[in-house]
Amino acid sequence: MKRISTDQAQEDLLALIDELDDQGVVITDDGKPVARLSKYPSKFAKYIGSLKDEIEINGDIMDVRDQWEKGRQW
Repeated sequence: MKRISTDQAQEDLLALIDELDDQGVVITDDGKPVARLSKYPSKFAKYIGSLKDEIEINGDIMDVRDQWEKGRQW
C-alpha cells in the first residue's frame, strides 16, 4: 500500500483520488499512519445521484402493492 505524508496529500489530493487503486493510500504524519484514502466500496457508486431531476414519483409508491394484488394489469 502506498504511503504519503500529510503535506503531500494536501498538495496532491485531486491527483491521488484520480490515481487511486484498490489498495488505497496511507497518509502519514511524522512517519506514523493517521488516515487511509480508499475507493468507495460499491460497484454502483458512480450511479449514486445520477438520476437526480430525471425521474418523478407520482402518488404513493407503496400503494402499487394493493393494486397489484387486486389483479390490475400494467
